[in-house]
Amino acid sequence: MQHPHPHPHRRPRRHRIVLSALGAAAALLGAGLTALGGAGTAEAATARQVEALDRGVVSVYTGSGNLVSWRWLGTDPDSVSFNVYRAGTKVNSTPVTGSTNYFHSGAPATADYTVRAVVGGVEQGDSVHAIQFRGGYKDVPVSPPSGGTTPDGVAFTYEANDASVGDLDGDGAVDLVLKWQPTNAKDNSQSGYTGNTIVDGIKLDGTRLWRIDLGRNIRSGAHYTQFQVYDYDGDRKAEVAMKTADATVDGTGAVIGNSSADYRNSSGYVLSGPEYLTMFNGQTGRAMGTVDYVPARGTVSSWGDSYGNRVDRFLAGTAYLDGSRPSLIMARGYYTRTVVAAWDWRGGAFTRRWTFDTNSSTNSGKGYDGQGSHSLSVGDVDNDGRDEIVYGSMAIDDNGAGLWTAKTGHGDAQHLGDLDPSSAGLEYFKVSESSSQPAELYLNPANGAVRWKLSACCDNGRGVAGDVWAGNDGAEVWSASDTSVRDESGATKGREPSSVNFLSWWDGDTVRELLDGTRIDKYGTSSDTRLLTASSVHSNNGTKATPSLAGDILGDWREEVIWPTTDNTALRIYSTPYETNTKITTLLHDTMYRTGLAWQNTAYNQPPHPSFFLGNGMATAPRPSVYTP
Repeated sequence: MQHPHPHPHRRPRRHRIVLSALGAAAALLGAGLTALGGAGTAEAATARQVEALDRGVVSVYTGSGNLVSWRWLGTDPDSVSFNVYRAGTKVNSTPVTGSTNYFHSGAPATADYTVRAVVGGVEQGDSVHAIQFRGGYKDVPVSPPSGGTTPDGVAFTYEANDASVGDLDGDGAVDLVLKWQPTNAKDNSQSGYTGNTIVDGIKLDGTRLWRIDLGRNIRSGAHYTQFQVYDYDGDRKAEVAMKTADATVDGTGAVIGNSSADYRNSSGYVLSGPEYLTMFNGQTGRAMGTVDYVPARGTVSSWGDSYGNRVDRFLAGTAYLDGSRPSLIMARGYYTRTVVAAWDWRGGAFTRRWTFDTNSSTNSGKGYDGQGSHSLSVGDVDNDGRDEIVYGSMAIDDNGAGLWTAKTGHGDAQHLGDLDPSSAGLEYFKVSESSSQPAELYLNPANGAVRWKLSACCDNGRGVAGDVWAGNDGAEVWSASDTSVRDESGATKGREPSSVNFLSWWDGDTVRELLDGTRIDKYGTSSDTRLLTASSVHSNNGTKATPSLAGDILGDWREEVIWPTTDNTALRIYSTPYETNTKITTLLHDTMYRTGLAWQNTAYNQPPHPSFFLGNGMATAPRPSVYTP
């Protein structure tokens, strides 16, 4: 659906560059490549490294046929079209040009599909065979670890918790990385022993590639283990980065550090002993490199309390700090002192790019301390081609320098994206936990300027930003403490949605849907409409009620949702049964969205947002400037 009035203030977007081998080499060297922008303008753009993905074809059975959908890759030509084949016989009469889905009426759930791209009038070879979603979902079998008993005699079992995706073995298909959390996992404010945190690498057919046991010296809970899955070194295989400790066991059975060390105190906290950062091989789970975690905990009380609540608040992410290749972001602290370290993984070794410390002589006294949220966001907020880290009520520039601080304190939820299509650049919405700070804030993330805010009221625990209603131009925002949905100017626009949690592009239009617990709803001005109620699954993370993962991981640009089954023996992936006439490059090749998927599991999970406005009345979606290594 095209907006009748083009947005005159929209900045030029980078157009896709199809890279030859020579072009890819130039990108690896960080060369600036020029791409034509809109309206006759030109803009320098460095291509970004992305995954070399297959078509990700899915076939979703609806009862009256199969919806077949597939990826439009960032490396495909703009003019590519597609033919759909069932068991070698073409089922479409003319090439599919305006979308990357096709409904094959009357076919059974068992029908076998492939897709062939047509480039310059020449049909290419077969894609991978479609993954079949019977009953609307596909189950990926998983095996819960054995439970145990803590030193104080408390028995525990395991539940499937947060997940992430990446091509672990280099075959072009996405694989899953799953965190198993013991039933006695704790918030940092709660004392008590926990079971070990376990992490699995799993293919979509259920094959387990490896299992990592983080050991007794990594406490279990939402704030302790943030895992990043990304191809950091450009070898076409995703690595897995996590904080580790003595007695962590990698995927090959090798132990990191001292296997017998036990640093747990009588309250179950781990407040002594070495702390490490480890990069694991995504295919084997082998620990390839381990360094000291930055920052060290130092004196526990210097982080705000003496019993261990604030010292072990960790965040993690992935960012294109040089504009071309991804770097790992690992952080500690947000209530008082904050330290953020950026790491490169190249040639089998860690190199620390920079460290931002609110206690440093450069930053001390400038209001950067105490500004972090229970999550972070990554994006190019100043439009210089390189990513920044938005860390609650402050931002860190791509070079590790403080960019701005709004001095509005800690919050539970934040959203960075192109929320207002009439305004150049990205926008930023967050809520505040402190009863002395604005309940909601809408900021310019380039400089921290507040566009509007609501009066302080309370601990405002949840907030969402997304275009869930076609009746407003741009994304709507709402929060747990408000009674209305608001537009980009802060004006009330009507009834608040029924949930304040998560989002999903699920049906055929470009308006995003509401995701909460184990259901998906479509917002309406009088009431919401149920589109999906998932069966025999559970949500995660208590009142946050989040899935293991939600995002565009298969098929076209719409988003899949992954929940664990009630008995934790499978990850149940749901994919949309709705046709769409909108064609958008796979969101896995929009690096802001892709890094958002990577940090989704961090602390209080938040949905990813792309670098461009995706919603009602949107302009034609831009093609990304990307290359595959």
